[in-house]
Amino acid sequence: MAGHSQFKNIMHRKGAQDAKRGKIFTKLIRELTTAARIGIPDPAANPRLRAAIMAAREANMSKDTLERAIKRGAGGDDDANYEEMRYEGYGPGGVAIIVEALTDNRNRTASDVRSAFAKHGGALGETNSVSFMFERVGLIVYPLSAGSTDAVFEQGLEAGASDVQSNAETHEIVCAIEDFNAAREALEKSLGAPKSAKLVWRPVTTAPVEQAQAEALFKLIEQLEDNDDVQTVTANFEISDAVLARLTA
Repeated sequence: MAGHSQFKNIMHRKGAQDAKRGKIFTKLIRELTTAARIGIPDPAANPRLRAAIMAAREANMSKDTLERAIKRGAGGDDDANYEEMRYEGYGPGGVAIIVEALTDNRNRTASDVRSAFAKHGGALGETNSVSFMFERVGLIVYPLSAGSTDAVFEQGLEAGASDVQSNAETHEIVCAIEDFNAAREALEKSLGAPKSAKLVWRPVTTAPVEQAQAEALFKLIEQLEDNDDVQTVTANFEISDAVLARLTA
């Protein structure tokens, strides 16, 4: 299994679902306020805000919470002024990792991210130290109910997608970042609102890891994702199904 499979990261499940949900909401609220602050508070004219609203609804955020976050960003509240940061480094086994954050204290966030890498056998690098191993693409995800594999494939190509893949859970449509907005709008007309639509990092090359390395790597990813400032963690690891089965048993 690749670290970029379905553009998701593997995480250990510890059962603290309420706490985890609270952290997810914290991250979503930051994205909502930032999207509203740097654009306009109208999702029809603000693609980033529209994507953030989709993610919030997917996480079952209440309408009141969602609207309050947008109003805070649109009102320019000082406590809603988050700075976008990107950190790059290597994890156990030479795995390349990109960490994206929204923070109101860059020194705190940098210290926390650096500490997490060091604690789990990794090393934080300079900007662009690993990003050359990834490509920035648009990812538009639809549920299987959106249509048959062939139908979604055809609609994706017509919308300008560079790749369309269907699996047991979703249809995933990939496009170049310059085509992202046009592709999303075309697909919304033909297939309806997507489950999610965002820009992501897709590994160009992958790094195979064994069980011992994978255990440390997953702990690093988990600690990073547990940080309220961190929005996304992307890694280019490759792990066999056999090793994955032993880790999740």
